[in-house]
Amino acid sequence: MGWMAKRRLRTGPTAVLPAKPDPDELLRILQLADPSARRDGDDIVASDVRVCAPVEAPAELTGGELEQAWAVRMAAEGPLPLNFFDRYLAEGLAFRLNGLAVTRGEVSDPADGEGYGPAVILPARPTAEELAPLLEPQEDDEFAFVAGDIKAVLVPEKGQPPAAQEFLPFATELTAIELRGDEPVKLGTLALELSEALNGLAVDRWRFRIDAAEDLVPPA
Repeated sequence: MGWMAKRRLRTGPTAVLPAKPDPDELLRILQLADPSARRDGDDIVASDVRVCAPVEAPAELTGGELEQAWAVRMAAEGPLPLNFFDRYLAEGLAFRLNGLAVTRGEVSDPADGEGYGPAVILPARPTAEELAPLLEPQEDDEFAFVAGDIKAVLVPEKGQPPAAQEFLPFATELTAIELRGDEPVKLGTLALELSEALNGLAVDRWRFRIDAAEDLVPPA
């Protein structure tokens, strides 16, 4: 790969993968973040981001962390994406395909997400009574709850995540229940239980929809 090609890869957040991804699998994963993601030639367009077709990349792109590397670059379509959606796409994709993320020349491993967890997005802020079957309120903070060793916090959901677009026509106060804990499967199980009980949407930290608790476990 020539010098200019390397430079282009660094102009947007990039998922760097150990193998060339199957196009259908790539689209399936991206549709977890944006159900309306679609093919556009060899690329995929998700919301306001163009996900460029995978290209073989030099090992130097990840500082030699990956012997073989396939780069999937995120390019903004028009103005800069809202709420770092391009970066979230790169990191979420890298997590699911056992890769690394490169943003502004900095390499990160999304699997090293200690301190982060999933969330449940709701079209309106739930009441304490609605949360009571699964979460116990904290006396000193009306927005904080616990479930065993899992902490939960109610926060306004910033922006409008494409994964939650089904809520947008009637959402009154898009809200997220953010979960924190040390065991991904337990976190995922609670997120799915909350989404089922409250008619919400369970997502990972990058706002990709999760369908099983194991979706939060890094691939082997």
